[in-house]
Amino acid sequence: MGLDFSRLQKENRLLLEVDLKPVQGSRFQPTGFPDLGAATYELSDGTSMLLVESPQSMANRLEEVCWDEENQALVPPLHGLPYIAIYDKDEKFLTCSILEAHRVNSPYILESKDKTFYAMFKKELEVLEKGRVDFSLLAIALAKYDVNTLLHGLFLSKSDIAGGRFKLPRSLSAFIEAREVTIAPSGGVKRDDVDPSGDTKKGFGHVPFHREEFSGKITAYFNLDLAQVRGYRLGGDFERLLISLSLFKIQRFLKTGLRLRTACDLVMDGEIRVSRPGDFSLPSLDDIEKELPSLIKANQSLFADPRITRVTYEP
Repeated sequence: MGLDFSRLQKENRLLLEVDLKPVQGSRFQPTGFPDLGAATYELSDGTSMLLVESPQSMANRLEEVCWDEENQALVPPLHGLPYIAIYDKDEKFLTCSILEAHRVNSPYILESKDKTFYAMFKKELEVLEKGRVDFSLLAIALAKYDVNTLLHGLFLSKSDIAGGRFKLPRSLSAFIEAREVTIAPSGGVKRDDVDPSGDTKKGFGHVPFHREEFSGKITAYFNLDLAQVRGYRLGGDFERLLISLSLFKIQRFLKTGLRLRTACDLVMDGEIRVSRPGDFSLPSLDDIEKELPSLIKANQSLFADPRITRVTYEP
């Protein structure tokens, strides 16, 4: 029968949320930022809030759940999707567009001395430095080389490709925040029983430290921009693929990816809620995994042949 996405056809957004809690105890460690630390803030009514995981980090985590690190390949339900694999001159695997923070705009892809892929990619975009940018060309090229990028966004900053004006926002975004938070201060000491008064700059001696963890009500939020997905104009089968891939990423992350840090190991606290549209029935991860191979096959004419584009990185 397949997955039923008919309820989404006239919607601009699919909004999901789910409550989380520490797998043990009540404390957790949020993401931190240089010169800022934990991102705390207050709502207008005085409610204390905390950003637990940023949209940037969540994009990386939603991509990571697609990758089988042991076999250096996509996880089995996603076999057949295109991506760019980067090797060194000795044929050793380095990374790929799925794992790179800037995806196809990775310097290991576009800054290599080997310009074979770069020249081909630039030619396929067929754009000038001035004039209107045809984003449909970008969608076609990204569908060909890395479908993942159409969900997580791209800033193609090369000045000789449309003057660096190809900027694609995320169609799938997510973040985790906590409310009614309180600080749980703690600390400790790095012990050196051999020479407690040794030179701490060199790693010797006792080194006391403090740290702050938090407690509060944690919620993860997910937003799929259905209007942007339709705006790629690549057909109904491709839209179904992107929706299914998004739901796969979300549910696999919630199942396998919630150990965000050593002191931030979370689990779901209840079921996923569909906040918009409220009458949409969310398919299970098992059903999505069963459907993905046929959706990938239905869209294979859009993909590169071979599906994995090899790039040699030469610094």
